Formats: sequence, structure tokens, C-alpha cells
Amino acid sequence: MEKPAWRRPVGGASLPEVHGSVVVPKSFGFLRKLLAFSGPGYLVAVGYMDPGNWATDLAGGSAFGYTLLSVILLSNLMAILLQSLCAKLGIVTGRDLAQACRDHYPAPIAFGLWLLCEAAITACDLAEVIGSAIALNLLFKIPLIWGVCLTALDVMIILFLQNKGFRYLEALVLSLILLIGGCFFAEIVFSRPDVSAVLAGFLPKAEIVKNPEMLFIAIGILGATVMPHNLYLHSSIVQTRKYEQTPAGKREAIKFATLDSTIALMFALFINAAILIVSAATFHTRGHTEVAEIQEAYKLLSPTLGVGVASVLFAVALLASGQNATLTGTLAGQIVMEGFLNLRLRPWVRRLITRLLAIIPAIIVTVIYGEGGTMKLLIVSQVVLSLQLAFAVVPLVVFTSDRKKMGEFVNPRWIRALAWSATGIIVILNAKFLLDFSGAWDRIAKIF
Repeated sequence: MEKPAWRRPVGGASLPEVHGSVVVPKSFGFLRKLLAFSGPGYLVAVGYMDPGNWATDLAGGSAFGYTLLSVILLSNLMAILLQSLCAKLGIVTGRDLAQACRDHYPAPIAFGLWLLCEAAITACDLAEVIGSAIALNLLFKIPLIWGVCLTALDVMIILFLQNKGFRYLEALVLSLILLIGGCFFAEIVFSRPDVSAVLAGFLPKAEIVKNPEMLFIAIGILGATVMPHNLYLHSSIVQTRKYEQTPAGKREAIKFATLDSTIALMFALFINAAILIVSAATFHTRGHTEVAEIQEAYKLLSPTLGVGVASVLFAVALLASGQNATLTGTLAGQIVMEGFLNLRLRPWVRRLITRLLAIIPAIIVTVIYGEGGTMKLLIVSQVVLSLQLAFAVVPLVVFTSDRKKMGEFVNPRWIRALAWSATGIIVILNAKFLLDFSGAWDRIAKIF
């Protein structure tokens, strides 16, 4: 007897409180349908421009100039491909990635994948906590410890917006993305980067792999860009749209969901590249090659550029980035817990648990090591994210390349080749990182 596509039938709708809540009428034209499907991509893009990216981009720009722009570009192209596969998985199978893992793998493997994903979410949330706290400190002089504690209150914003409707959450996220983009457009104008050097930076260089210090930052950028929990998040929130459950309806939904995430991720590419470009143009070219801390960048921006508002815009963008990222954290946590364990908790309970897991280490590091320790913890958190990434990417590629699971929507050969190439790059870079530092993890410890 032929084995079924899944070990278990669908256990229930992903994010049931908002599942199919945004209706997409069949009569809509192209632009109106694109607008109707737009939204989930921007929630996903938030994770590609959170404070963790700031730490790695600042460090990469100040230390190595424009060289690591190629890593940002490669990471973003990989993100576009992987997020399109997430959308396809959710739309075709009616499962998010966590549910798919539970319904495909034996219970012990699924449980292990859940633990790894929870570790990734904690590392991501840690970056958001620290970033928001630093921004509050820079703008309002609120002590870092109090700023870390205040970030727990964002659960009230999330609950309010969820009660209003999913479109309100999407609108707030998009507004904050535009604010961040506007701030960094101004920073690029102020810093006046060398355009030819910027363009050259988008071309890959072998030095990135040969230089262990550069590779460490490069893997951090990869971990901060392609984020494990975003793969689970996207496969779920594309199902908030109500479309025809026919092959034609699903094909159209995949097309518009892919357009949505691709456009949104181009915003993320601009913002990530802008952070590194501003860092390179402002600090590296002037000999400040060790500016890796957000606080130091804030203090140096205005005096170095001779523009009084530069530092303020930098901090405003950081606060918007941190708060934006926290808005999607509760959704990712809920999706992962419900999908892997079939366990439902009230959103505010789930959010507080996630927040405490991030706040406790942030408070400990802040007390013991001060501001410098928090920034270095931020960079290490992104490397942890990168090391977890393969455990989410491999199941995603396996599922979407399985004809029994996807039917006529199975990945064509060229997509499979690209997806496995991206997976290979992730695994090889992480393996090289581990080999380079396996006998010298004390070097990472010395970061503190």
C-alpha cells in the first residue's frame, strides 16, 4: 500500500482566530488583488531589518567598508526564494511549516525541531529587547535595565491590534517600515557614500570566506537576514487571506503572495544595505574601524557628518525597528508552539513567556557587562540564529519538493536546484564557522 503524503491529517487551521479573515473577491482586478494580498510579506520583512541586523551591519561596515554588501544581497535573494516556498507550502497544503513538521516527522524529531526553533525565537527576541532598550536610552535617557523591562509592555499593543483585525496590525507594521526607510534615506544623503565603491561592494569576494573575523560577521549577517522563525510565520499568515480553494485559486494566491513578499523584502534589502553603507561611509573611511556598538554609532554620527539631526534619526529608526519586530514575535511564537505541540496558550501568556526568556539574559548581561556587553550579546544572538537556520530550511525544501505533498504545485527542477544551493550555502558557511572556531570558542567568550 502506498504511504500517505502526511503521517497525520490537518490538525486544525493555523492562527485560527484570523484564518481566512481577509476576503479577496474574485472580481478584483490585478492591482486590487495585489493590495488585498499585500501585508503578510511586510510582517515577514520586519524580521529582516530588526536590531540584530543593525549590530552586524554596523560592525561589518565600520570594519570592512562596503565588502559585506555582497553578503546582504545574497542573503536577501535567498530570503526571497525561501519565503516564496513558505507561501506556497501554506497555501497548497493548508499547513504552516510547524504543522507540516509535526505531520511528517516522528514525534521525537518534531519535538527536537521545536526546541531548536524556540531557541531561535528567544535569540531573535533578545535582539529586539536590547535594540528597543538602547533606543529608549538614547532618545529619552531611560536606563538600559528599565528599557529592557518596558519592552514587555508591547504585549498590550499586540492584543489591542489583534482584537481590531489583522489588517490593522499590517498597517502599523508598514507605517513603521516607511519611517525606518525614510530615516535611512536621509542618513545616506548625509553620509555621501562613494557610489562606485558601493556598487563594487555588491560583488562577492573570496576574502569573506578566507578571513575568519569577516566570516564571523558575514554569518551574523546571514543569521540576521534569513531568520528561522520567519519561515514558520510566513507559511501561516498567508492563510489569513480567503481565496478560492481550487487549483486556479491557489495558483493565483501563490503568485500574489510571492509578489507581496518579494516587494517587501526589497525594502528590507534597502534598509540593511543602508545601515552598512552609512557605517562604511561615516566610520570606515574616516578610520573608525571598530564601531560595532549602536551607542557609539549614535554618538559619532552627528559630529562626524556635521548634521545635528543625524543621530536622532538613527535612534528613531532603531526604536521603530525594535518595536516593529516585537509585533510579529508573538505570532511566530504562537504558530511554532501550536504547530509543533498542538498546544494553545492565550496570546498574552505566550508573549510574556517569550519576553521573559529574552529579558532575563539581557538584564544579567547589562548588569555585569554594561552597554558594551549588550551589543556584543546582540551580535552573538544573530550567529545563534544562523546556526539554527538549516533546521528550518531543510524541511521546507523537502516538503515543497515532494510531489505527494504538493501535487501539481511541487517545485520545478530549477527551483529545487536554487533551493538546495541556498541550503548548501547556509550549511557550508555554518560548518566552516564551526571548524574555524571549534578549537577557539574562547574567542567568542572573549567578546564579553
